[in-house]
Amino acid sequence: SIMTDPISVLDPPPPVCVSPETSLAEAISRLKVNNVGALLITGADGKLIGIFTERDVLYKVAGQVRDLSAIPVSQVMTPNPTALKATVPIAHALHLMSLHGFRHIPIVDDDGRPQGLPSFRGMVKFIGTNLAPATAHHAG
Repeated sequence: SIMTDPISVLDPPPPVCVSPETSLAEAISRLKVNNVGALLITGADGKLIGIFTERDVLYKVAGQVRDLSAIPVSQVMTPNPTALKATVPIAHALHLMSLHGFRHIPIVDDDGRPQGLPSFRGMVKFIGTNLAPATAHHAG
């Protein structure tokens, strides 16, 4: 059940990680090339320090930044994002995402290194596929 199943059962995709020095031009390119809605920003030690999302592109970059190659992603990322361990129940993750309007929530190990990046859409799809009641199919 989503109340007890850990978020790890979602088998979230591995996160696309970049350094804080990555230019906005490169960060936006990585979003497009990897077809993801968010990048995780990691420090030299590999620990999560920020998140950069497609919403950031719309609200913090578009029409406001002239030279995308001159600005590091660290200037527009959300620092110290909420992150969860893989053992947290799916219901808790959904609650946090709903409460704060997150579309993605990073999964980190005990040292704060990113392990996965499940999306709200992916969770809803998982629940629909795995937890929906079986329906009887009638011929004719």
